[in-house]
Amino acid sequence: MRVGIIGAGAAGLAAAYELVKRGHYAAAYERAPFLGGQASTFDVGGARLEKGYHHWFTSDTDIVELTEEIGLGDRIRWIDSTVGTLVDGKIYDFVTPIDLLKFTAMSLPDRVRLGLTTLYLQRQRDFRKYEDITADEWLRRHVGKSGYDVFWGPMMRGKFGEEHFREVSMAWVWGKIQTRVKSRDKSMIKEKLGYPMGSFGEVFDVLGDRVWEMGGEVHTSAAVERVEVVDGRAKGLNVALEGGESSLVEFDAVLATTPSYIFPALVPPLPEDYLARLTGVSYMAAVLIVLVLDRPLTDVYWLNVSDRSMPFVAVIEHTNLIEPEHYGGKHIVYLSNYLTTDNALYRMTHEELLDEYLPHLQKINPQFEASWIEESYHHRVGAAQPIIGTRYSERIPSHRTPFEGLYLANTTQIYPEDRGTNYSVRMGREVARMMIEDLGE
Repeated sequence: MRVGIIGAGAAGLAAAYELVKRGHYAAAYERAPFLGGQASTFDVGGARLEKGYHHWFTSDTDIVELTEEIGLGDRIRWIDSTVGTLVDGKIYDFVTPIDLLKFTAMSLPDRVRLGLTTLYLQRQRDFRKYEDITADEWLRRHVGKSGYDVFWGPMMRGKFGEEHFREVSMAWVWGKIQTRVKSRDKSMIKEKLGYPMGSFGEVFDVLGDRVWEMGGEVHTSAAVERVEVVDGRAKGLNVALEGGESSLVEFDAVLATTPSYIFPALVPPLPEDYLARLTGVSYMAAVLIVLVLDRPLTDVYWLNVSDRSMPFVAVIEHTNLIEPEHYGGKHIVYLSNYLTTDNALYRMTHEELLDEYLPHLQKINPQFEASWIEESYHHRVGAAQPIIGTRYSERIPSHRTPFEGLYLANTTQIYPEDRGTNYSVRMGREVARMMIEDLGE
């Protein structure tokens, strides 16, 4: 069987690998000049660094097993994480139950209520009981006004914006809590996070090499312009390789890993019911400023920003997880934001956004000065976070599209878990096996 794959991010590469491993031919075409999609990298201090912060939880077994399978298992490190919450200019540790009791931004009864509600959610195993209610409604009811206004509300607004935070299903929050709980050690106090020391970029580059070694192909700077569909069946891809003209490459089946809003432009008109599932999901974009500092900003890896007067939602100090020596002694800080693409912050240039952000860093560390910055970078991702609404399981587009032999795999189809490299790898391999089974080969 010959399979053409649109996209060489985590899902596309995992699908290609699974197909060639099982004796089939796969060719993946990536429009960008690099592999890995949202986990792509750039160079800082002589080492590769993700354009957007990445790590693994201990529950991320699919991508860990794949990394080991391609010979990079010895590159994985598991490290104790540190988490904090910024409220009114003060950073509170937020890892253990004791930390919650010390969270004086809320009254003691409200802290206890927040802790008991979180513990209750950790013990729930069926996400379906939370599908019919929004997180906004459920959390307000169960954690109370203080717990919502100080903790959950600012994070929901920061993640999904004023435009969309009230739409998000409580099932999405349940999934996030389950992921964090599964990454705790046996004491259920410390959280372990994993990182491949050669970067996520190395993992995907080596995965691409393995595809080539087993007889497949992986192309970058390769634009797929159209899926060729004849009599309701996918027959191939019109592809323009780097510097070349578009030409038809014939395949027995095609897998698209594009965002849902891009997919309809690549295929003939879709039936209204399937098209409605694609267009019924919106995305938040991610905007990141990466600071390379000559000294640390904080002593916390992951800092949630509960002050919504600040123009970013989280501060991830990567070198509080991976030591600065790995990056030539540099200290690396991500300033993270989720926005709609019509937001003024999304449209700002690198310099404009940096000017907007810098005054707020003194709220995190009063000693901060702009002279600490040695370099800075600006990255944007258009389809970073699907907005998961209520009753979402009834609206997920099928991997099997209305055209025979044409399949779709993207982050809107990861549920009830949230999007991430682990689940994209799992999905890519599962859809590859589905294709093999459907075509009877």
